[in-house]
Amino acid sequence: MQTLQTEQELSTILAEGKTVLLFSADWCPDCRLIEPFMPEIEEEFSEFKFIYVDRDQFIDICISYDIFGIPSFLAFENGEEIGRFVSKNKKTKTEIQQFLNELQ
Repeated sequence: MQTLQTEQELSTILAEGKTVLLFSADWCPDCRLIEPFMPEIEEEFSEFKFIYVDRDQFIDICISYDIFGIPSFLAFENGEEIGRFVSKNKKTKTEIQQFLNELQ
């Protein structure tokens, strides 16, 4: 999974194709729970680019997209938002797969 490095690169990343932003943070225990199966999800949904967005490093991006709980997922296609799985609740592998399946 690619990690967002700068706020400026976000518009370039989102401009083309299908992208899923994963908002997370190192200190978040629910975020750690999804780490073991995220590579499988990335492989299963290979039509998407998955981008890790550190909530603490990019708080302004979180605010602009109304991301107040983590882990959260925001999906885009060619720069347009196509779906969001945003809440403060922990996420299961099945819930994430269901969210991504609904985007197709």
